[in-house]
Amino acid sequence: MKLFIAGLSTETNSFSPMPTGMASFEEGSIHHGDATKDAQMYWTAPLHIWRAAAEEKGWEVVESLSAHAQPGGPTVKAVYEGFRDEIIADLRAAGGADIILLALHGAMIADGYDDCEGDLIAHCRAVAPDAVIGGLLDPHSNLTDKMMTQATLLVAFKEYPHVDVPERAADLFRLAADTAEGRIAPVMRDWDCRMIIAMPTTKPPMSDFVAGMLADEGKDGLLSLSLIHGFPWSDHPRTGTRAIAICDGDPGQAEAQAERLGKKIFDLRHDLHRARPDIDTALDMAQAAPEGLVVLADMSDNAGGGAPSDATFLLRAMIERGLTSVATGLFWDPIAVRICKEAGEGATLNLRIGGKCGPMSGDPLDLTVTVRKIASGLTQRFGKLPAPMGDTVWIEADGIDIVLNDLRSQTFHPEAFEQMGIDLGQRRYVCVKSSNHYEAGFNPIAAQVIGVATPGAITPDFANIPYKKRAKTYFPVVEDPFA
Repeated sequence: MKLFIAGLSTETNSFSPMPTGMASFEEGSIHHGDATKDAQMYWTAPLHIWRAAAEEKGWEVVESLSAHAQPGGPTVKAVYEGFRDEIIADLRAAGGADIILLALHGAMIADGYDDCEGDLIAHCRAVAPDAVIGGLLDPHSNLTDKMMTQATLLVAFKEYPHVDVPERAADLFRLAADTAEGRIAPVMRDWDCRMIIAMPTTKPPMSDFVAGMLADEGKDGLLSLSLIHGFPWSDHPRTGTRAIAICDGDPGQAEAQAERLGKKIFDLRHDLHRARPDIDTALDMAQAAPEGLVVLADMSDNAGGGAPSDATFLLRAMIERGLTSVATGLFWDPIAVRICKEAGEGATLNLRIGGKCGPMSGDPLDLTVTVRKIASGLTQRFGKLPAPMGDTVWIEADGIDIVLNDLRSQTFHPEAFEQMGIDLGQRRYVCVKSSNHYEAGFNPIAAQVIGVATPGAITPDFANIPYKKRAKTYFPVVEDPFA
């Protein structure tokens, strides 16, 4: 048995001011057939898992490109085509494969390509028409007909935060192996839930929903269930929530199971969809909170959703209120990082931070700061997997600790602060630039968590996202889009 593995992913925010070009992938992760020889990271973990499982079976493994970038605006056409063509050339050179497994995202858009994943899968299918082709997806995907018809198997992470990447990669390998070895004959169907909302899985009702999916799999021919949440800031005709069911040889059962799962999540829409406080309301709540650490999420400046991660709106409001005992980050500001590195630890200087990428970033902040620590090569945990932080600087300004870095990344875990020497147990407030992934790491140490509807590139106002390609035929724009 021959297994071909590759990875290509980014999440495209159609409204981001950050184009996704070669530099974005170079800052993320690019390996030309040797990702599994390097240390396992968040983006490359599936390839490590697939290679190990295949080699345990004594299979031949052909490893191709692994290229991944932080979410941003549309990918440059030549960059996408170059990566796609490299994967296809490697597949041809290998003489095809019995199984092709791809680590994808599902919401990658390039200039001229609304559906990069469907395009890549279709190119693989043209080279290896009889292969079992499996795609591992982020649930924040645009699930297209081309992806559904050209792939044999699509499996999405179930958790949001996505702490279950290894488990879902293992699920996809098992299903692909069982298919190639003739034990199952999978058929996939999906169902349009006609909704666009956020669905974190750290607490009920979504934690129960995920547990139900896991409990149902493997029974009576039901092989796999995935919920595609959709990526709201991707302007695509298929943006939105869809349910996927994979059953053993029975398309009618797959259709029924996808509809059952889709209707189940649609019935939870009012429990899941809730308004987020604006900055003033959130800070009133934070100041009124009882003792303990208050976590404030700068939801609209999340690099993991394509935002620059340099917006100053929340920090400026805290400074204007005179708040202290504050830790905040990660601010993406390569210029400020360089200045601080030049000045050195212990230096006090006037520094302009943030507000560099356009109106959605706010105005820059001019502060007098002391450089407390400079570090390089740090990572922060995302689930069990490490995510790089780049060059990182801790500056302090009148009781406010700010963590700057030069590698755009959202804030996943308290160690993003603690490794720099900031003791969050001694702080009253911590502000994180993240929409939801922070919850896995920060909820256990927080007395209160407040998601803030800050201005920015990914504001959580799902009814008023200025789509040009996505019709306004979904909840919460329409109370019942099935009526």
